[in-house]
Amino acid sequence: MLRGVEQSTARVPLVQQAIDAVVDEAVEAGRVVGAVVLVQVHGEPVYARAAGHADREADIPMALDTVFRWASLTKPLVAATALALIERGRLNLDDPVTRFLPDFEPRLPDGSAPAINVRHLLTHTAGLGYPWVAGDPYRTAGVSDGLDQPGMLMQENLRRIASAPLYFRPGSAWRYSVATDVLGAIIAVVHGRSLADAVSTYITDPLRMRDSAFVVREPARLAVPYADASPRAVRMGEPHRLEELVFSPARAFDQRSFQSGGCGMVGTAGDFMTFLETLRTGGAPILTPETVQLASRNQVGGLREQEEPGWGFGFLSAVLTDAGRAAVPAQVGTLSWGGVYGQSWFQDAVAELSVVGLTNTALEGCMGSFPVDVQASIYASLPRD
Repeated sequence: MLRGVEQSTARVPLVQQAIDAVVDEAVEAGRVVGAVVLVQVHGEPVYARAAGHADREADIPMALDTVFRWASLTKPLVAATALALIERGRLNLDDPVTRFLPDFEPRLPDGSAPAINVRHLLTHTAGLGYPWVAGDPYRTAGVSDGLDQPGMLMQENLRRIASAPLYFRPGSAWRYSVATDVLGAIIAVVHGRSLADAVSTYITDPLRMRDSAFVVREPARLAVPYADASPRAVRMGEPHRLEELVFSPARAFDQRSFQSGGCGMVGTAGDFMTFLETLRTGGAPILTPETVQLASRNQVGGLREQEEPGWGFGFLSAVLTDAGRAAVPAQVGTLSWGGVYGQSWFQDAVAELSVVGLTNTALEGCMGSFPVDVQASIYASLPRD
């Protein structure tokens, strides 16, 4: 376990040097164009740095308050909004999706339409998928993952999702999916207004996360997105294809686009750290400690073991179940996820450690060596019992 605040603070220069080395190498090599990295231990900031460029071609440096396209960092905020509605008795984990979306009845390949409930959506065990593989039914149906197809309405995307066959009977397996987009549509129905209004009402306004929204409020502060390339990352076009993903950066400015509960928000590193620290300290004023504890526990048993050994999934994110099998330095119970535009985060509750690393470089900042190296540098430089 990491030691007390005084001892950790005494080691702050070592932490800074260790993370600086990782950030400097990634930026100088051109693998990451710009980044903001924040680290808090026991509620105390021990690292806060903006490095590289928010816009390389215009020579605009990254700043601590730069706004990023969050991509899947949206998911835990939308999940927390659903949990807030559950606490108020307006939604239930076992509610069937059809209670709120009567026409949403995707079927198994045998033609049957099994019930999908809110719990399935929160845990990605609904049998839904993502349109990320050529020839995949979701790709064929034209489903949007919330990154592309600006201007599409939610009702149309729900129709397309429901037209694709389920991968498995809900609750029997785990597959990362558009489930949080479906959950967002349910939240809008229950709330009686838009998903954006629900998220601001229950999460971002109470926490004063002023830069967190589904459309960027100050375009000049939004980081330009870049994509992996050799010898250095390249500026994204509109749209931009990277491997099997299609990015439409202009979606962040488009009021017409459906509010994607899975990928649609923008925000700052500081805002997301506020959210993480709120969860770590018990959830007030947005959730009760009991709800946070439930949401932070593995809810899927061993269903993710084949996908990612040592990791389960809760209601908010992945949950570390076996550090050895996962080959990570974090402790059991650690929460973690990322965003495909180049974001990553983790929270080790036992160590009282919260880390946010936002870059403007896909996929390196999310799935490359950058987040792995940042995490390793932190654990290697902070004192442990």
